[in-house]
Amino acid sequence: MFGLVPFRNKNLPARDYFDQLMHGFFNDDFPAPFGNMANAFRVDLRETENEYIVEADLPGVKKGDITLRYENQYLTISAKRDETQEVKDESYVRRERRYGQFQRSIYIDNVMDDKIDAKFNDGVLTVTLPKRDKTQRQQSNIQIH
Repeated sequence: MFGLVPFRNKNLPARDYFDQLMHGFFNDDFPAPFGNMANAFRVDLRETENEYIVEADLPGVKKGDITLRYENQYLTISAKRDETQEVKDESYVRRERRYGQFQRSIYIDNVMDDKIDAKFNDGVLTVTLPKRDKTQRQQSNIQIH
């Protein structure tokens, strides 16, 4: 049997702790055990008059390990992060860095599929999705520059 046991910061008053717990629960797309999204990454979505801009933090990920797909009005970002060094010293007091596969999908309508551009620099993926007429739909794979 699996149960969620929240850890309380004893320096926070009970009301602040409850507010923090609810904020984390309702603001994550899919809450994970203990209130963090261990297998996800943070994404910002901005809109200008002519385009949507998605910025995703992917520290420690190599450009070749990122896959982008735009299909049925969803931009899907998939990435994997490998642990490249073998750990010989098992004296960790705390270990929070995660390795594995990560994926996020974001609904973005009104996009010119064939004009989507992506750049990856210093661990930040920037995807530019130009706007278009809503009547045109198609599926695209996206190259990262």
